Amino acid sequence: MRLYDTSRREIVDFTPGDDVKMYVCGVTPYDATHLGHAFTFVAYDILIRRLLDTGRSVKCVRNVTDVDDPLFAKARELGIHYLDLAAREEQRLEDDLRAMNFIPMYSTPRASSAISDIRGFIGMVLDRGYAYEAGGSVYFDVGRYAEFGSVSHYDRTKMLMLARERGGNVDDPHKRDPLDFVLWQPSAADEPSWDTIWGAGRPGWHIECSALALRELGATIDLHGGGTDLIYPHHECERAQSEAATGQPFVRHWMHVAMVWMDGHKMSKSRGNLVFVDQLRKRYDPRAIRLGLIVNHYRHEWEWDEGLIDRATDRLGKWSAASVESGGRNSRIKERGLGVLQSVRHHLDDDLDTPSAVAAIDEAARQGVNVRDAAALLGVVL
Repeated sequence: MRLYDTSRREIVDFTPGDDVKMYVCGVTPYDATHLGHAFTFVAYDILIRRLLDTGRSVKCVRNVTDVDDPLFAKARELGIHYLDLAAREEQRLEDDLRAMNFIPMYSTPRASSAISDIRGFIGMVLDRGYAYEAGGSVYFDVGRYAEFGSVSHYDRTKMLMLARERGGNVDDPHKRDPLDFVLWQPSAADEPSWDTIWGAGRPGWHIECSALALRELGATIDLHGGGTDLIYPHHECERAQSEAATGQPFVRHWMHVAMVWMDGHKMSKSRGNLVFVDQLRKRYDPRAIRLGLIVNHYRHEWEWDEGLIDRATDRLGKWSAASVESGGRNSRIKERGLGVLQSVRHHLDDDLDTPSAVAAIDEAARQGVNVRDAAALLGVVL
């Protein structure tokens, strides 16, 4: 298998051992699952399926960020406890993923479950001289980590711009460098607070994933993923603090999934240009929703259009009809079915090329071949 590695900026061999350790950044659960989330998660689901298909075992962790500014703000707006909101939206996510036939995660830990781990992790970073205390907060000192920027390869101007856009508070006067990021911070009056030797407060955004990855999978993981919007600052900061804490390589392979667009802008909660999966499920077969996503390559941005799921529904019908009509009774038909399965495997091993895999199944279905096994490798049950 060959996959694009964000840090190395090229398609490279992905050759993990028999037991694969993966970490995929999850959601901040303050609203329903939209197509951008689903597109991200379906890429890793298909990757997991192909790794399992090769005989490997996979431990994939997907966190739940239930301690974060957007969640607190939404809970205030709705007048409910932030953990009640998080639990409700987390369940909606799980319902959507289950309906779309996602393989269950090895673990889906919440940030709130990791406070003791986070405190210990911050202590490790401080002890090794990569962090400092100021103004009641603990900051990571990016100047002490020589490799900072090696995941994103962004220049300082772009990093400052993205940090400002994504909650980095680059104007914080307590920072030695505007790019330094918070590991621990004081809580607002209506936010949760935990005691530490640095003062009462709550964790910063990035620290939870490092602490959870270390707790659930160990110091070094085979593949770390998420959307491209997480490359900076989240994953850049994650790598820096993780390697600062443990002294070991954090991630062997960085994989990122492109954004989905709608109405000329990237689909985002802040803009409100969203298509929610639970609303689509009221109108469409969840298998068609899944198919509508995987006709797009995971590294290519694409624009939502109203006909996407209708076209996928038509495709699903043709695949199902071919598999029923072929019956799989004679050896020649079985061989042709195995041939399309091998073709799908080949395409997935080529940087997870799902569009070509779908096209191969389309062609086989047109020829009346049973494509049930090939479709199953993409997570589509016929």
